[in-house]
Amino acid sequence: MNLIVRTLCLLPLILTGQLPAQPAPPPVVTALLADRSGHDLLGRLSDDFGGRVTGSPANRAAMDALVAELRALGLKPEEQKFTMPGWARGDDEVTLLAPLPEARRLRVAALSYTQAHAPFEAEVVDIGQGRDADFAKADVRGKVGLLAANTTVPRGLYEKAASERGMRGVLFINREGGGQLLARTGSFGGEPLKIPVYSIAQEEGRWISRLLARGKTVRVRMHTRSRCMPIETSNLIVRFPGRTAEKVVIGAHFDSWDLGQGATDNGLGVAQVFGLAKYLAANPGDRLRPIELVWFNGEEQGLWGSRHAAEVARKEPIAAMVNLDMVGYPLSVNACGDDRLVPMLTRFAATLPVERLREGVKNIAWLASDHTPYQLDGVNVITFGAHIDREIVRYYHDFADTFDKIDAKMITESSATIGALALFLADAPELTAQRRSAEEVAATVKTFDLTPRLTAMGLWPREAGR
Repeated sequence: MNLIVRTLCLLPLILTGQLPAQPAPPPVVTALLADRSGHDLLGRLSDDFGGRVTGSPANRAAMDALVAELRALGLKPEEQKFTMPGWARGDDEVTLLAPLPEARRLRVAALSYTQAHAPFEAEVVDIGQGRDADFAKADVRGKVGLLAANTTVPRGLYEKAASERGMRGVLFINREGGGQLLARTGSFGGEPLKIPVYSIAQEEGRWISRLLARGKTVRVRMHTRSRCMPIETSNLIVRFPGRTAEKVVIGAHFDSWDLGQGATDNGLGVAQVFGLAKYLAANPGDRLRPIELVWFNGEEQGLWGSRHAAEVARKEPIAAMVNLDMVGYPLSVNACGDDRLVPMLTRFAATLPVERLREGVKNIAWLASDHTPYQLDGVNVITFGAHIDREIVRYYHDFADTFDKIDAKMITESSATIGALALFLADAPELTAQRRSAEEVAATVKTFDLTPRLTAMGLWPREAGR
């Protein structure tokens, strides 16, 4: 129903003062709307430690600070240790040698798991979107490929194709302008990349593209000093009791990339889970289900923390897993492709004033965040659809993902709705910990066309990701 028709339908009620009564917000909403502690915590973590790359000293120090803050609330946070393939960024260089009259160091960022190599020089060739037909258009052996920003080829596959054709490296044009770089993982499986893969600023990538289109010979020198190594790190868990064993997991990834402070991705989630922890500490209650709060590590490099946590909990009764990844102002609550959850979430939305979830309930399965390992194991997973202004979200994974862009209101508003969902799930009578069958999970994967990306991530078929 469009806005005009809806307004006309409501006009008689407006004129007579008989608009439907809005439900009073639950107490948790009122409390979290008034609590800025999550925002304040994020400010301290962002400014005192910077980006929180998993395995880095900054990540460790920031987690120690979070542990101290939780203990100050009277809580007992537990570290869940695990090992994963680590990666540390070095002073990597890509230099444009020709056709300019003098060398120019390009604005680039290596994708994670790009490993150190001796410096080399090579010509650049345009490989379009990195499809077979694109590679076939030119002699690519021994050259560095320039990959289009709008490629639809999943990460891992274009690098594999380039390596198999004897290429020396890939420059992936960034999708945002203004000199931005998009840090990202190069391998969800954690394997060191066979050839170096870099994100290159859009302006310089397009510059090179124009030179190539005019028939110019473009040469670059690449020197990667980043390194791959195994690391030990931890998820952080805080548990709140319930009367049954069926728990509700509320999680957000703690780690970030290193170019900025990781304030949006995913400092928002770090702050939201902290605010919920503070509320639950002050309001223990008598709940049907335990609530488990988790700050995952290793998400950015390949969902390593949630993969470990989901595996550890594979035989545990989990009624629901709620993932908080870059949740701004909530617009909808998402059943993630599970029709069974829609009636319950519709009932949840009805407990809130309509402005808290203006778009109601969605049912869309999506990938590549910490709910994915749980969903593939058949757990009921829930996420949010939310709004973040473009002038904030455009900088995620980059230098300008900083605390100054995070308004306290965005955190308090989102935390209030998240807190309401957590308490609703803890007592929802229709919710069970029965996991979906492998066949049901496969049907969701097929319905939402997730097979190509899951396969590229090494998580499908399911046995491959275990």
